Amino acid sequence: MPGLRRLPRSTPEEQGVDPRALLRLVDALVGWPELHSLMVVRHGSVVAEGWAAPFAPDRLHEFFSLSKSFTSTAVGFAVADGLLGVDDLVLDHFADEAPKDPDENLRRMRLRDLLTMTTGHADDPTERVFQTGDWVRAFLAEPVEHEPGTFFVYNTAGTHLLAALVQKVTGQRLLDYLEPRLFEPLGIEGATWQQSPGGVDVGGSGMSGTTEDIAVFGQLYLQDGVWEGDRVIPEGWVGEATRAQVPNDTNPDIDWAQGYGYQFWRGRHDSYRGDGAFGQYCVVLPERDVVVAITAGVGEMHGELALVWEHLLPGLADGPLPDDHDGRRLLGERLAGLRLDPPHGAPTSRTGARLDGRTITFEPNELGIRNAVLEVGDGHDRLTVDHEEETVIVSVGHAQPALTRTTLRRPADPEDVLVSGAWTTPDTYVLTFRFVESPFVVTATATVTGDDVVVDGGFNVAFGPTTVPRLTGTVVRDVDEDIWVG
Repeated sequence: MPGLRRLPRSTPEEQGVDPRALLRLVDALVGWPELHSLMVVRHGSVVAEGWAAPFAPDRLHEFFSLSKSFTSTAVGFAVADGLLGVDDLVLDHFADEAPKDPDENLRRMRLRDLLTMTTGHADDPTERVFQTGDWVRAFLAEPVEHEPGTFFVYNTAGTHLLAALVQKVTGQRLLDYLEPRLFEPLGIEGATWQQSPGGVDVGGSGMSGTTEDIAVFGQLYLQDGVWEGDRVIPEGWVGEATRAQVPNDTNPDIDWAQGYGYQFWRGRHDSYRGDGAFGQYCVVLPERDVVVAITAGVGEMHGELALVWEHLLPGLADGPLPDDHDGRRLLGERLAGLRLDPPHGAPTSRTGARLDGRTITFEPNELGIRNAVLEVGDGHDRLTVDHEEETVIVSVGHAQPALTRTTLRRPADPEDVLVSGAWTTPDTYVLTFRFVESPFVVTATATVTGDDVVVDGGFNVAFGPTTVPRLTGTVVRDVDEDIWVG
């Protein structure tokens, strides 16, 4: 089952890590918001680990673009199996999906160019490609303005082409191909991967696993692909995948400008990493024998990574440190106490009691929400939302969030959501929807004034706007009711 322990545990001091430096790191990451989990590995042993409830060691978390590093690893296996080569021409493998008359730059594009994000596209075509039903054909139909191998542009659709290629030459989806080669040796169980409309693992994103899955993956790379004495990743692939294959900028102070490998970023302090949107990290520091795994829900990733350099690096020593019982105790208490609570407030109010069971009808809106009914209960409320496409019913916890499985965010892919509700003032009801296998939290605040209800809401982080259109509604009165006091 997900969450198996595979790495040994140690005190920080035994591995030359100052527990108070780790404490400062945790405090800084918590203050960034929002930290979901952290695992620090030194000399192969976990010296700090924590999950902010409701996140937990056995709960999967979306990796987003950290998935790319796993796709790179699958390509490495396929190369070692003799199924392809990094200098193969892309169209040699996708001739049937290519445009009728490919331009010269597309004809010259190699797998190496997909791996290094130097396909030659002038901008990232991913959004355009992913709006189609056939991502491979759409990618190959995009104009290639530059000579492949000479122009870096981040390109998730290009990574999908690698996933499609692995599936084409192996006859297996990425998850299945990696299972005996990578997942079984590392003890990774229950990992998932979202798929394209054509049934191919997305590759450039969409993988989900646990925090320790990230940590063991990083540790495997730190150990040059060897795990428990056995070679797992083909010899030479780690070095090629994690070195700076191509330049991507010239700013020495930015971790995203230190060069790019085969779906791995080079970083400052002689580091490399896989990373994903909103703060998912697998950071490897070979010279310091450190791996840092983070899951989070943050909008500004540069600052989050800078906190690791600021607080962790000064706490690393070349040998064991003197015992610091108090520092270790404070670190343990801080990690054990991590939690992300819903808004505090009363389970009901006079206004809440008057809303109980009434229909709120909303004016036409972009969200397609027509009506809502809130039914007040002792331990939880019941919320029914009438959408133009479906009716959604969820339990809303009071002191404890209520777990539900819903398609609110991904219509074809149900996921666990923790829903909480509280009256933060007598006339203000705050709902939170925490998607507990992802970085996302939706907050909706309903303000009641007489018969009028206004709902404002948004996401904590998003690829686009974080706010959603305001809902304006009216409480429907009973037929025999002369007056309704709000």
